[in-house]
Amino acid sequence: MTANSSEQIITPFAEQAYTADMDLFDAKNAQAMLIGREEQAFDSPDYIYELKLDGDRCLAYLDPGTGTHLVNKRGRDILPQLPELKRLHEQAGARCILDGELVIGSGQKNEFGLIRSRLTTTNRYRMERLAREAPASFIAYDILYLGRESLVERPLEDRKSLMEQTLAVNNRLVVSRYIAERGLALYRLVVEQGLEGVVAKRLGSVYQMGKRTRDWVKFKNWLDDDFVVCGYYPSDKANVVSLVVGQYRPHDGDEPELVYKGHVVLGLANPDFRRIDALPRHTRGQTVQWGKTPADHPKTIWLEPLLVCKIEFMSLTRTGGLRQPVFRGLRDDKTPLECVEKDPDAWPRG
Repeated sequence: MTANSSEQIITPFAEQAYTADMDLFDAKNAQAMLIGREEQAFDSPDYIYELKLDGDRCLAYLDPGTGTHLVNKRGRDILPQLPELKRLHEQAGARCILDGELVIGSGQKNEFGLIRSRLTTTNRYRMERLAREAPASFIAYDILYLGRESLVERPLEDRKSLMEQTLAVNNRLVVSRYIAERGLALYRLVVEQGLEGVVAKRLGSVYQMGKRTRDWVKFKNWLDDDFVVCGYYPSDKANVVSLVVGQYRPHDGDEPELVYKGHVVLGLANPDFRRIDALPRHTRGQTVQWGKTPADHPKTIWLEPLLVCKIEFMSLTRTGGLRQPVFRGLRDDKTPLECVEKDPDAWPRG
């Protein structure tokens, strides 16, 4: 832990400034607060601890009189893909804005692909069928607004209490539970049950929209991470390619550098490959944003770094590469600049 625990890192989601004279609900421009860093699990009386689930982060605008509005971190209305959630507002005692996670099932690891499939479906009949067969739920972590009052300056524990008083839970709307002080015990349980991880949140902290602060810390039951899609080249196997991925390395006072992190196999028949292959081509050598890359594969097709993908892997190699990586899908709820290089000492190696 560092002494300057409230240090902030501005992210692209903070570009639209929020001012006190704006009605946050009517403007529909609230922005999710972001986790500031990853650490080894710890106990502390200064934090509460809750589960980190493997879903899609979004904000829910609930008005008992007018309806439900779901917006992901990119500002996209995703309720049309999730018809089973269109009545969430009936569970709210007053109009409110909730920060939470969309999950299918229990939100365990490897269920990320299920919610991604739901959010990319455009066929109305398939949407309705999936809503019956694999319904989504919204897990509420926080409340930003209640009645006609912004709650972002209220301390965390007050917001949690108000959220519990405001919402009537059911199978589609659930309030995230948490424990005090015992982060290590919760993390051990997460590892045993194959869950995504734990988020530690500092008591007394305010909700800083669109900002990444050390008031929120995660302990992940790795190994998975988000990477920028940089290009691809033919694989030795038929009908697959090797996807080249990277992450941004921050530099004080300078633009972050996009550095090579490895490659992962992706099938040509995968719908995500069609989206990747449609990206604008990038001519290497015209910019330093690619940073350090391995020796070029002679047939590499370099792409503009516009898409983010999730990759699972067993561990890091001795040279820092990804051991046995598996492509889990593109994610539209995250920008490339949010794919920040982790401290390599925090990862297991093999």
